[in-house]
This record gives sequence, C-alpha cells and structure tokens, in this order.
Amino acid sequence: MAINLVSLILNIIVSVIIVSPFLWISGRSLVGKEKAKFTDAIWIVVIGIVVSTILGVFLKGIVGTIVLIIIWLALIKHFFDCGWLQALAISIIAAIIFIVVVVILAFIGVAILAFI
Repeated sequence: MAINLVSLILNIIVSVIIVSPFLWISGRSLVGKEKAKFTDAIWIVVIGIVVSTILGVFLKGIVGTIVLIIIWLALIKHFFDCGWLQALAISIIAAIIFIVVVVILAFIGVAILAFI
C-alpha cells in the first residue's frame, strides 16, 4: 500500500497549524516555559503525523491505536522533558482546550449568523 506524499504534506501543515498551539499551551501550563517550547510542539506534531501515517499502513485496529497513542505520548515525554503521566495530562488538557476553543468559535459563528 502506498502513501500519498501530497496528502501527508497537507496533513502535516494543517496539523501543525491546528494542533501545535494547543499542545504548546498545555505543555507550558504543566511543565513550564523552559521545557515546553513552541518549536518542540511543532516537532511533536510533524514526527507524530509522519510516524502515524507510516505505521497506520501496517498496524490496524485496537493494537495500532494503542501503539500510536504510546508513540505520541513518548514524543511529548521526550520533547517536553516530562514523565509519562505528565505527557498524558498534557495530551488530555490540549484536547480539552481544543474542544473549548471549537465550541466558543461555533457559538460566535452561530451568533454572527443570527444577526445576518
């Protein structure tokens, strides 16, 4: 099975733009600004997307999902210089921040549409 390089590059670009800021904010709040740099968040996302894409071809189902989660946590652990539990907490908090921002933007969009 082949990997489409154009799709991979677009996925990396979009993921860096969307995921990196939330990961960085979450990392800064838990491990501090000395350990959680924005460039580290970008590298986590880029390496995570590339590895996920390559391993996603070979690993399917629940086993593949578990392996990919462990890889993402290992990337966060390595780049943000923290423990496994902190890496898990950073991931969960980043997801929560993302959800809150999406809900706020949705409400703003609905409010704007109500006035049109």
